[in-house]
Amino acid sequence: MRPLIGVPGQTLQAIDGIPAELPLSWVMNHRYFTALASVEAAPVMVPLLEDETALRGIYDDLDGIFLAGGVDLDPESYHEPRAALCGRTDLARDRIEIRLARWARAEGKPLFGICRGMQVMNVAAGGSLYQDCAEYFAGAIKHDYFPNAGYARDHLAHEVRLSAGTRLHELFGTDVVRVNSMHHQGVRRIPDDLLPTAVAPDGLVEALEAPGEAFYVGVQWHPEMLVDSDPGTRRLFEDFVAAAAAFRLARSW
Repeated sequence: MRPLIGVPGQTLQAIDGIPAELPLSWVMNHRYFTALASVEAAPVMVPLLEDETALRGIYDDLDGIFLAGGVDLDPESYHEPRAALCGRTDLARDRIEIRLARWARAEGKPLFGICRGMQVMNVAAGGSLYQDCAEYFAGAIKHDYFPNAGYARDHLAHEVRLSAGTRLHELFGTDVVRVNSMHHQGVRRIPDDLLPTAVAPDGLVEALEAPGEAFYVGVQWHPEMLVDSDPGTRRLFEDFVAAAAAFRLARSW
């Protein structure tokens, strides 16, 4: 059987331009699901349930967690005041994803974070964020190549340098890769128990891993858009799904 991968949703009303008076809804970009399905996973959307018992019941059936991109994390989630350039946020999603990340880390359940998802992993471990890279990260290059500004989602915006001896370096088989870039926030304070494993030309950390054998990897770019065209990206997705399959097998004994 294909490993079951949970992808938390996002509150519809958190997205720019969505009227608040619409019925509360949870949504997620279909591309994350099709990318996971293309490497033999069975992805399902996880609702943003405040009922922790119900959420735990869903989590326990999952073989892996995939944290997708989306709106900014609320500074409340890492105990800092909101800056003027922090955008739309979704506290309900923050709470659920941070909880799932902590459960997965504690239990060795494979977790893969994309863009915002990597930032959630950092916050869940006790880290913080730059609320706007251009404003608060000295010497920042352009990172916000957003589709609504005319950039394709697979536009390769800049290089990142991968750290030797890491899972990412092994999977890509090279020191430098070109990536797409659709974010304006970034990881700031990184806890000692997470390893920075890729950096952009300006020094901004673009990937994190947890030490040990368990798959716990976050990247700041959007590899779901590159999985069909880049062999290294496909190996990254395949490695995550293989780890989830191994987790499923191990707990079945």
